[in-house]
Amino acid sequence: MRRLLLAAALSGLALPAAAEWSLEGDASTLGFVTIKNGDTAESHSFSGLSGGVDDKGVAEVSIPLSSVETFIDMRNERMRDILFRVADFPAATVTAEIPMEDLAALGDSERTTSEVDLTLAANGAEASYFAEVAITRIGPDRVAVSTVRPMIADARDLGYEDGVDALREIAGLDSISPAVPVTFDLLFTR
Repeated sequence: MRRLLLAAALSGLALPAAAEWSLEGDASTLGFVTIKNGDTAESHSFSGLSGGVDDKGVAEVSIPLSSVETFIDMRNERMRDILFRVADFPAATVTAEIPMEDLAALGDSERTTSEVDLTLAANGAEASYFAEVAITRIGPDRVAVSTVRPMIADARDLGYEDGVDALREIAGLDSISPAVPVTFDLLFTR
């Protein structure tokens, strides 16, 4: 069975049973692309990511939705208030239980790829996604995890279709695609 992103990130590392891993938020990135009017793509990101894996193997990554950066202040505000409704839903969360006993050895500077299932909770809903990730052991206590190719999230899976429609109307657009390519590059430290 494919494991969640963090399981893949930590797979291959020889760990004591009580090892804990923390996400280095300042060194980690999560980006996404929106497509409007059928052929105009725009790149955006989130910052301030936090999370890790606890000693019981429970993994969690939190994405503060108010940190959305579209490089246009008005659009940032509209996405925060209309789409993400950060007053009610301030964060999106990826969680999973990690089978610590399944972790094996991955040497320093070694890299592998893995197919993983992701569960995303946002806007009072949950959705499952698939991603292919590259896992690189940077040192004895550091692991980097990044997408091999963008994964595709769908705004409708999380109940964002009304917000997407409202943004489309406010901006006077013909369309905004609900399919959203997502990339990430995460760094974990034990």
